Amino acid sequence: MTNRSIPRRLNRRALLILVAHCVAFVTAYVLSFSLRYEFNWMRPEYQYFWGTLPTLLVIKLSLFYILGHCHRSWRDATFSDLAALLRATTLASLVFATFIVLSGYDMYPRPILVLDWAMTVLVLGGMRAVWRMTHEEFRPLIARSDSHRALIIGANRCGESLARQFRGDVRLNYLAVGFLDDDENRHGSTLGGFPVLGSPDDAVSIADEHAVDDILMISGVLMGSRLRKLMEECEQAGIRLKIIPGTDDLLTSEYPLQIRDVNIDDLLRREPVQLSSDAIRSLVTGRTIMVTGAGGSIGSEICRQVLRFEPASLVLVERAENNLFLIEKEFRDRNVDAELHACLADITDAERMEYLFAHHRPAIVFHAAAHKHVPMMEINPGEAIKNNVLGTKLVAELADAYGAEEFVMISTDKAVNPTSMMGASKQIAERFIHAFSESATTKFVVVRFGNVLASAGSVVPIFQEQIRHGGPLTVTHPEIKRYFMTIPEASQLVLQAAAMGKGGEIFVLDMGEPVLILDLARDLIRLSGLDPEDIDIIYTGLRPGEKLFEELYFDEEQMLATPHPKLFVAYHRPCNLDGVCRDIVLLAAAAGQSSEKLREAVKKCVPEYTPFDPAPVEPNAEPTIAGTAVTDSGELDVESTLALATPNDPQKSGGSRRGRGN
Repeated sequence: MTNRSIPRRLNRRALLILVAHCVAFVTAYVLSFSLRYEFNWMRPEYQYFWGTLPTLLVIKLSLFYILGHCHRSWRDATFSDLAALLRATTLASLVFATFIVLSGYDMYPRPILVLDWAMTVLVLGGMRAVWRMTHEEFRPLIARSDSHRALIIGANRCGESLARQFRGDVRLNYLAVGFLDDDENRHGSTLGGFPVLGSPDDAVSIADEHAVDDILMISGVLMGSRLRKLMEECEQAGIRLKIIPGTDDLLTSEYPLQIRDVNIDDLLRREPVQLSSDAIRSLVTGRTIMVTGAGGSIGSEICRQVLRFEPASLVLVERAENNLFLIEKEFRDRNVDAELHACLADITDAERMEYLFAHHRPAIVFHAAAHKHVPMMEINPGEAIKNNVLGTKLVAELADAYGAEEFVMISTDKAVNPTSMMGASKQIAERFIHAFSESATTKFVVVRFGNVLASAGSVVPIFQEQIRHGGPLTVTHPEIKRYFMTIPEASQLVLQAAAMGKGGEIFVLDMGEPVLILDLARDLIRLSGLDPEDIDIIYTGLRPGEKLFEELYFDEEQMLATPHPKLFVAYHRPCNLDGVCRDIVLLAAAAGQSSEKLREAVKKCVPEYTPFDPAPVEPNAEPTIAGTAVTDSGELDVESTLALATPNDPQKSGGSRRGRGN
């Protein structure tokens, strides 16, 4: 038999704890007799004491050892250990009382049994508490003279646990000074023995007052502009600002504690999305789910979120072979329970798509397949119509024909008052879905949101790549603003909308305030450990199809609240299916013609479509530096990139205005 098969070994540490228990039991028994007889022992008391002490020790030591108390760490004693102590002491007292009755000790003083129970709990509990206090309060004062003094933003359970972990583990090299919290009622109070010193808005002044080296923030406590302001103040004051993962992050990590630098997600994120898991589980569990565009950024994350709710099968529809291979491999490596069907297909291929619907009969369809790159669709407008309009129409009609219960289309804020072919094509697709839902059996809903951080070709990884090459960072316009959300956030809200949809709705995410792309560029420079002055920021001018500000809904659309605080329904004008279908026929005929004729057809079908003509470059602007042109929407502009790929010579480069970080 190996040591692994022995659950509780009497090793050196367990033996020492057993001896400590023995001392505690003797002490408790002595105190019990002393209290009972007011410290005036007579000959009979001594006889009862010495006659029963060996049996008492055998019973208690045996039971406490068997119940694992000799293998518990006193350093980490908690309320659960106190409960275990109460159970073990009660059991030992009952066994000892049985021994007294059966052994004929008729004159044994019965109050001793109660006093011994109480004294055992008090002495042993006190020993454990003193040991933990010594370890947490006194030992760190001696062992960590070089520890970093830190303020923790977030007086919550996670923050308290973090502060105690700092106090108890010298290896972490941090010493918590106190908390900062937005709740004014908590200011001046304590949490876990640590004071709540004030508001996060006063973090720098409080840090200076208490000689603090680091400010540690629980992930998600401060977001957006407040975090950006704090980061700038800390930078000016020479204080390090770090992020501590929240409980959800820790549960998905293989590490017990991670302290990391601020990243761009922290600066842009809003309050975490809370899902109605029961509603989504009833929609997904045990069903066949189809995701088009399953290899893309949004489509693949929808698949990951769907798999959390245990569908019977997941049909991955993707036309990019490599993307499909990678996403299927990821799920195979995870050994997911659902049946996986990797289907290489183009959503405009009617024969192939009909076969997939007839063969798999999906209950829920998440339609994420789309052409999304604005400048690329301006160069190839016919492909935007074919994929985003005709492909959507085909998949929607097949979903209804083959009995799908729900169809969710992923749309974009660029569909509102579009200035690009991509946006116009998405608006037409939205109109078709809305009109088709009136007569279809399948429930059709649309989810409309803004730009997605870190998606393929998005602005953040491109900026990061430019920073790695020493710059410059290319921004189309100093006043460009965009709404942003993270990939998991977008995908989770798609599932939430699917669970809430009744048919015909356009769900719009509450995306908070739009972010200035110039601020985004400066933030990334800072987060890379550089000063904004170290990297040039150049303005390349708006590209065809782009606009300064995106909108999430039309002026005539009314935003109606839903049970989910992050989702709204855009109540919009009704669409006539026959009229929409006539428009689609017109566009399909024009898709193979010249770009000019196609744009004229789009103008007839989409009154709000106003092709954007970028303003000419300022005649006295500084030359453009060679670099990668990035659209304000975060898409890679291939044509502009080629134009910018010239030697880094101001006299030979095309014109645009150069901007600094400040």
